[in-house]
Amino acid sequence: MDFDTRVKLAIYNHFATTGLAPAPAEVATSMDAQVENVLESYQRLRAQRLLVLEADGASIRMAPPFSGVPTQHAVEANGVRYFANCAWDALGIPAALQKAATVHSRCAQSGEAFHLHVGTRGPEPSDWLFHCLVPAAKWWDDIVFT
Repeated sequence: MDFDTRVKLAIYNHFATTGLAPAPAEVATSMDAQVENVLESYQRLRAQRLLVLEADGASIRMAPPFSGVPTQHAVEANGVRYFANCAWDALGIPAALQKAATVHSRCAQSGEAFHLHVGTRGPEPSDWLFHCLVPAAKWWDDIVFT
């Protein structure tokens, strides 16, 4: 397995276990690697659209579907709280974890809170609509806004 794949898996394992973005030193320690090599890998993973980094180039903003910063889209599974980048990613977290979860979010129009149980086979029936303001083909033009 190549180094970048190992870094990616270490990042996702940390998110899955803790609900939080790992620091580069935590990734390096888990892999018995040098922090500098991890940071170089972050840049390659960013170029492949597998990570979104903060301006410092070391802090993970997004490792889709996980958010490295708090958002309005919280997901709870097995006692761990995760943040999703958007409503779509909130459904992706239970799928990535292969665990049932509850999504807590709010309607962008009304501000009304909502909670949705998502089982291992998908979400419970709902009459809610999912609307993307930006077409999917344009998401990466400004992924943080999207």
